Amino acid sequence: MRTLKEWKDPGILLSSIAISNIGNFIYLIAINIIVFQLTGSAAAVAGLWIISPLTNIATKFWTGSFIDYRSKRKIMKSTYVIRAVFISLIPFAPNMVVVYGILTVLSIANSFFQPASTTYLTIVVPFEKRKRFNAIRSFASSGAFIIGPAIGGALLFWLSYEITLWINAVLFVVAAMLLLLLSEKENIDQNKVPALTISQVVSDFIVVKDFFVANRYVSAIYLGFTIIMIFSFTMDTQEVVFTQRVIGLSEIDYSLLVSITGIGSVLSAILLSIFATKFSLRYMISIGLIMMTIGYVIYAFSWSFLSIVIGFLILGFFNVFLNAGIMTFYQNNVPVAVMGRVTSIYQLIQSVVQVVFILGIGVLGDVLSLRVVIASLAIVMLLISVIYTCLVLKTDKKRFFLEDIN
Repeated sequence: MRTLKEWKDPGILLSSIAISNIGNFIYLIAINIIVFQLTGSAAAVAGLWIISPLTNIATKFWTGSFIDYRSKRKIMKSTYVIRAVFISLIPFAPNMVVVYGILTVLSIANSFFQPASTTYLTIVVPFEKRKRFNAIRSFASSGAFIIGPAIGGALLFWLSYEITLWINAVLFVVAAMLLLLLSEKENIDQNKVPALTISQVVSDFIVVKDFFVANRYVSAIYLGFTIIMIFSFTMDTQEVVFTQRVIGLSEIDYSLLVSITGIGSVLSAILLSIFATKFSLRYMISIGLIMMTIGYVIYAFSWSFLSIVIGFLILGFFNVFLNAGIMTFYQNNVPVAVMGRVTSIYQLIQSVVQVVFILGIGVLGDVLSLRVVIASLAIVMLLISVIYTCLVLKTDKKRFFLEDIN
């Protein structure tokens, strides 16, 4: 009974995030299909990939300054409600300009949600439970990765896209309602909340800079992870084209491939959830990264459905270890007081580099073959991962990878 009571708040929070994750995947499937149906343009669909990083570049300068001085629970709840309202408005959009405007608002809401939720998770989940919680969260995310697109596809097949989006909006409302069951964990004195001014944002940038300087190793580990994952993101943007045009897979093959990858992630998350205390945090990160990168290398040099399945199974399985490990490391080493600002600046850097990579791969794709581009990205990613792993496994840095006890 005591264990169940201790996990009550983390469980409610996890349920809220899991439901919103399913909503995110339904939305992802629906909006791609809707935009393509409305425009018939692959370029219009590709534009969806660029909205999020561009929005992050415009907002991440100041989102951290807003988040760190206010209730993270209320911010999360507000972003859920905003997403529910604006998703439900998409069917009434008269043209693509309005659709893209709505998508921009949704992206802005998400740019607030990410750093707020990271900080709030750290507040709600005790130190000794973080590794297991992050493992269970990975299970929920992996499950949403399978369930969300399946639900989205089924709803679009049996119902109209308008009803699909409205059902999607309801999921975000439910996620917001679950947060109402959680008590306020922060003592926010409204009289001491600073105004969001340019001078305040500049002051907060200095705070983040000072944190980076004083915590060089922690900053290097997380920034290195962020940069490496951009390679993954860039290859993912070309995944459909690569598998169908270069490898020769059909749409059914590709759908099956995505499902198999999701199953690999779910199995990994179940294993990690049960045996979280048996895995060292340092080895979760290092082995998870190396094996995930090897999965991408196999994918890049694949020649058949079987070989690409092997690559995707490996990267899907070990991606869970990596993400759970790096999230626990981050929560354990970044103070809650500055976490919103630090997270926002990391995501700003990530977004800038993402835009450069997306544009770069588009140009290289016209000059070189897509096989050469993807293979080059995978090899460089592997080389950087080896260097990164050596940094993680340095003996004198063990204190940064404190283990939980539960």
